[in-house]
Parts: sequence; C-alpha cells; structure tokens
Amino acid sequence: MKLKFNVTGMTCAACSARVEKVSAAVAGVEKAEVNLLAGTMEVEAASDVSEAVIQAVRAAGYGASRPGTQAPREPKEDPMKEMRVRLWGSGISLVILMYFTMGHMVGLPAPHWYHGRENALVAALLQFFLTLPAVYLNRVYFSRGLKNLWHRAPNMDSLIAVGSLASLLYGAAALFRMAWAMGHGAWDVVETYRENLYFESAAMILTLITLGKYLETRAKGRTGDAIRSLMDLSPKTAAVRRDGQVLELPVEQVVPGDTVLVRSGGRIAVDGTVLEGRGAVDQSALTGESVPAEKGPGDTVAAATILAEGYLEFRADKVGSDTTLAQVIRMVEEAGGSKAPIARLADKIAGIFVPVVMAIAAVTFVAWMAAGYGMEFALNCAVSVLVISCPCALGLATPVAIMVGTGRGAQLGVLFKNARALENLHRVDTVVLDKTGTLTTGRPQVTDILPGSLDEQSLLAVAAALECRSEHPFAKAILEKIGDTAYPEAGDFQTLPGRGVTGTVKGTRCYGGNARLMEELGVEAPQFPALAAQGKTPLYFADEHKTFLGAVAASDVLKDTSREAVAAMEAMGLEVVMLTGDNQATAQAVAAKAGITHVISDVLPADKAGAVKDLQSKGRRVLMVGDGINDAPALVTADVGMAIGAGTDIAMESADVVLMNSSLEAVSAAVQLSRATIRNIRQNLFWAFFYNSLGIPIAAGVLFLPLGLQLSPMLGAAAMSMSSVFVVTNALRLRLFQYPKTEKTKKTTIKQEEKPMKEQIIFVNGMMCGHCKARVEQVCKALPGVTDAVVDLEKKNVTVTGEVNAEAVKKAITDAGYEVVG
Repeated sequence: MKLKFNVTGMTCAACSARVEKVSAAVAGVEKAEVNLLAGTMEVEAASDVSEAVIQAVRAAGYGASRPGTQAPREPKEDPMKEMRVRLWGSGISLVILMYFTMGHMVGLPAPHWYHGRENALVAALLQFFLTLPAVYLNRVYFSRGLKNLWHRAPNMDSLIAVGSLASLLYGAAALFRMAWAMGHGAWDVVETYRENLYFESAAMILTLITLGKYLETRAKGRTGDAIRSLMDLSPKTAAVRRDGQVLELPVEQVVPGDTVLVRSGGRIAVDGTVLEGRGAVDQSALTGESVPAEKGPGDTVAAATILAEGYLEFRADKVGSDTTLAQVIRMVEEAGGSKAPIARLADKIAGIFVPVVMAIAAVTFVAWMAAGYGMEFALNCAVSVLVISCPCALGLATPVAIMVGTGRGAQLGVLFKNARALENLHRVDTVVLDKTGTLTTGRPQVTDILPGSLDEQSLLAVAAALECRSEHPFAKAILEKIGDTAYPEAGDFQTLPGRGVTGTVKGTRCYGGNARLMEELGVEAPQFPALAAQGKTPLYFADEHKTFLGAVAASDVLKDTSREAVAAMEAMGLEVVMLTGDNQATAQAVAAKAGITHVISDVLPADKAGAVKDLQSKGRRVLMVGDGINDAPALVTADVGMAIGAGTDIAMESADVVLMNSSLEAVSAAVQLSRATIRNIRQNLFWAFFYNSLGIPIAAGVLFLPLGLQLSPMLGAAAMSMSSVFVVTNALRLRLFQYPKTEKTKKTTIKQEEKPMKEQIIFVNGMMCGHCKARVEQVCKALPGVTDAVVDLEKKNVTVTGEVNAEAVKKAITDAGYEVVG
C-alpha cells in the first residue's frame, strides 16, 4: 500500500536523503521517496506503518504528519511573510554594521568615539551588538542546523550554522583578547584584532543566505502555478434544477443525477451527459485544443470547460474528486512529486555531500594553520568552504524541472503519470500508432454493400442483427446505415476476438467478420482488391451452411491533422509505424494517406503486444499510442504507453502518458516537452556539480598561492544563495514551452476566431409562466442569425446569442404580445 506524508523542516538534498534513509529503515517499508520541493513523502509498505514512519522522521529531527493533519510544534505560518521579516530586520542591522566597519573606505563619516585604538573595544562591542539582530532573526539556521549535526545528519543549515558561528565566536574571542591587551598595554594586539573581528562576515552570511532563500522560495512558489490555475478553473456554484425549481448551489452540493443548466459564457461545474440543448464548448483548459467542440444530446461534457455559445442542460455523472478536472490535478500532483531515474546520482551525492564538505573545511583550516598563515587566514578559508557549498542546487535540480514540466504538459493537454514516463519519453525512437481511433476518426461509414446469396436489404438486416451488440466501430457504421429500418434480433450472440461475431438470426447461425474468419469456417468468399486499394475494409457474412451471404465495406477517414502530425514526428527523427488488424492492402492504403511507410497489418488484439516486443528486440525504444481496450497490453509492453484522449478508461489506466485531446499533434508535443524537460534537468545538474566542483576548491584557497586570490565568506554566501536561485529560475523557463501546430489546426483556429459571437440581454414585461418563456424563446430563435435564446422568468429578460439585430428582436417579441422595456 502507498502512504503519503507531509514532511517539514527539510531545507536541502541532504535533508531529503536523511528522511528517506530513516523511513526506509522502518520495518515493513519497501520504498520511500521524498519530494523536497513539495515537502511530501510517499512510502510503499506492506501494511499501515504510518505511526512508525512519523516517529522515525521526528527522531531524525524533522516534522511529519499524514495529509489532513497538522504536525505538532509546526505552526501554520506564511513562510514568505516570516522570511520578509527576517530579511528586512537582518538587512537593516547589516547596513548599519557595514556603515561602521567599511564606511571609512568610501569616505563616509563616523562618530569621533569610534575612531582610534583607544576606542577599539567600543567599536568592537558596537559591531557585536549590531550583529546580534541578524543572529537572532535567523536563529532557525542554528536550531535546525545544530540539531541535525547532533543527530549526525548535517544538512545545509548545519554548514551555515557552523560557518557563521565560527565567525561569531572568533569575534567574541577577539573581544576578550582586545580587553586583555588594552589592560596590559599590548596595543599591537589591539590593532591586529580591531581590523579582523569578522562580525560583519557572520551577519552578511546569514543575511545573504536568507535573501537567497527568499528568492528561491518565491521562484519555487511559481512552479506550482499550473496546478493552481487548474484548481481555479472549477466554478464555485452551479445552476441545478430540482423539483421544478432552478437553484444556484455550491458545486460541492451537486450530486450525480442532478440536472445542471449552463448558459452561454458559463463554466461547466461537473462532468455529465447532455440532455437538452446545443452549444460550442471551449475545452482548451483541459485538452489544449483551441477550437470549441460542438455538443448536443448524448454528448459528454467535462468540468472546467466553458460553454462558448449556446445553452445546455446535462445530467451530472461525476462530481467532486471524480471529475476529469480533479483526476487531472491529482495526476499532475503525483507526477510532480515523483522522482525521475536521472535524479539518482544527485541523490546519492547529496546523502554524503555535507559531511564531505565539513571534512574539507576542517582539512583546509588545519592545512593553512600548519603552513603558518595564521588563525585569521585559516578560519577565513574554512568558513568560505562551508558557506559556498550548495547542496540545495543538487536537491532542486530535478524536482523543480519535473514539477514545471508536468504542469506545463497539463496546460497543453498532456498528462504524465510519473517522472519516469517523462524521462523515458525523451529516449523513444519509434512511435507505433494504432490505426482506428488514433490515426483515423474512429467513426467509419458504410461505403459499399456487396450482395452474395442475399439481396442488399436482407444482407444489411442480417449485418445489423449481428453487429447491434458489438462495440466495433464498423458495427456503429452499419447501424447508422440501416437507420430506422427494422431488423431481426440475434440470439446466442458471441464475440470472436480478432475475427468477428456470431449469432442466431431467424433460426440460422450466422457469422460476420474478416477474411480470416471466413477461412476458418471454410466459406469461399470473393476477394475485393479494389476496396483494399481504396482503404476500405470489407466485413464478410456467412451462415452455418458455409453460404456466403455478402459483404459490407466501410471506411474510416483520417483525422485532419494526422498526416502533418506524422510528418512532424519524422522531422524529429522518430520512425513511425502503423499497427492494425486490417489486411495488408487496406492497411497500406491508409498508411499511404497518412505518409507512413512502415506498416504492421493483420495483427490480432492479443498479438499487438508481441509486435511491440519484436520492435524492442531489434533495439528500438518504442512509444505505443492507442485508444482501445485491445491496445492495453501493447501500451503496458511499450517503453512508454500513450493513451489518446478520446479512448477508453482501460487504455488510459494502462498508459504512462494520457493525451486529453484526440489530435496526434499532442504526441510530438509530448516528446518535445519531455526532451525540453530532460535538457533542463541536465543543465541544472551540470550547474550544481560544476558550481560545487569549482567553488569549493577556490574557497579553500587553491588560487591563493599561484595568484594571490582569496575568496571571502561574504562572497561565498552570496554565490551559494544565487546558485539555488539559478536552478529554480532555469526550470521556470519550461513554463514558456510551446510546440508548433500544424497548418490545418492554425487555419481552423483562425477561422474560429474570425467567427463573430454577440450576445444581448433584453428585458421583457408580460412573461408570467413556462408558456410565455417557450413563446419568447421560439420567436427569437426563428430570427435569422440567432443561434440561441434563453428566458429568465425571475429576472424578466431574454438572452439572445448570435448575429443579433436588436430592432428585429424587439419587433418579434412585441408582435408576440409582450413589451420590450430595455
């Protein structure tokens, strides 16, 4: 079972590594993964070991609680507000401190009591007291850092605490040395220490680190913008008809089965099925498609989409956490909180990083002391090593990019189920596309009726009787073709996987399916090569006496963007393969239209996974794109499985990536986004390793002997702060990711944008009842250019949508016996 926890007190990768280690050590825990960015942990365990994990994390010096509960001793406080207070207070005291310690270098005046060696102790005490506000305000570094050091799990706070404390204690010791020297007339000692107190270093380290943390927290806050924007899409209320009355209810009170009303411009509150009305629904927030989709009775609508024009009444099917929007948000959160394999090296290094840095600092101090460079120089180098090293950059390099990348994907209609899928997708070199519903619309039409022993009408009746219980797309095409014409009922119906169907029609066992089924039955069925060459698929029909009854041919048309989407994939260096159960000739005809040269045809549903394995055995890294139940095994087998948005729930459950729309454009968009995210992660990791590999030796003083260059602790602290800010800011660039759309999509979007949409609200007197409502709506809708009219009896108005001529509407309402008042 999976258990989730909120973890507090983590500040760097060393913290997350420590929490993972102690959690994984709990009996019964199989795996523990920490998301440093979100402050969460997911644990896989054989049983509920929540309390044991919480106790282990707390014993390690961190706070832990299950979601929905508050960890003890962890006050609910806005971290940004608390940081601002610390930053302003530390900054003010630091400015005053720097005025006294370094103001004379730029000609700033200082009080007379501050100058001279006889006032050296006064000046030193002033610096000490000006340092204390910064130390007090930023005491969190000492409390957390020293506590973790005590638990033998030092983290970034430990480095800051030890570095700034070393400077502070050195300065305090210098105060006593100066007081002793002044009492004994050792003025040379006084002069030495008055110029090397290091109080400003301690204050500067703490202030700069806090500044960096503030900027980092602000930037990290923006990584969750995608999730927040998705949450904001859901309306707070919904118009619901109950007991003949229309009520404005909070969306939380809507229950399955309610009839929900949406007017033009309104946002749909829950998932449902349209009962009445028609309209154009803008689904761009969920699917990324800019062109509104036409919806009518029987069509489904999703929460957070907008009724651009028209009027809909729909039955609420899924509410609350079951809506598509809620599932999208949940999937994005889970993906953003998961770990990518690319982060393993950084995690391993982070686990030992801080102890190694502290060891380097200790060696640096001892080495320079042994070389005879004195306490001040050795301490300066050791403190610089402590404060310049940045485990934060290592810890943030991967999770911030994953969170921003998955969030941006959701905005484009591409949902990654986890970080592993996001990483694996950038490696694929072969895209396997299922034909029906993926390359094609999945809505075939009957093109030819080819009689055998039966005439056309009788053949169509037998075909409808057999196919009326089938879920195959061609079955729907046959039923649409026969329309309202009566046809017999088939008894003892059975599905023959990969071949067709069978049933008893008027007492005779009949069969319908592909050529393979006819061969198995021993039926001599004619071949239709001309149909296959045109991309049409014949369905053969026969009876138990091996009599060929005839064939019905149907064709499934390509989606508008399929050809250009395939060209875009090939331009990215991907090999595109079409996988289908159709015969070779039909498959080749469809593939030619789509621009695909590699075709795998005559594949049974159970063999699709085998076809994917064959490609993998040749060293190909396969992305499988499908939409049906029969695609599920292949989706699981592929390196990355991708379910198309119009597909089945089973296909989506089996897939690693879900496309919220049905356009193949989103496939190349997903691959491009994956490549961009992994490239961003590599940039972040390179920076983190490069920065630490270069910064620590320089801070230790390797450039002092050859070049005379020494890094001050203040510069080291500034560099450390900016390192993590750089990583987060670089990841935020992914929010700007765009993918080029095909020309057809651009033209459709432009055409849609050029279509004018107007709406007027007209106030009418005299409307009293449902009959009045229906009459006014009827006369308005009868006018040229009017697409919809909705009466609100309570507000005494009618909302007219379309190319509205106000005078014509006014005249029509007046002629109907009502008074227009505004």
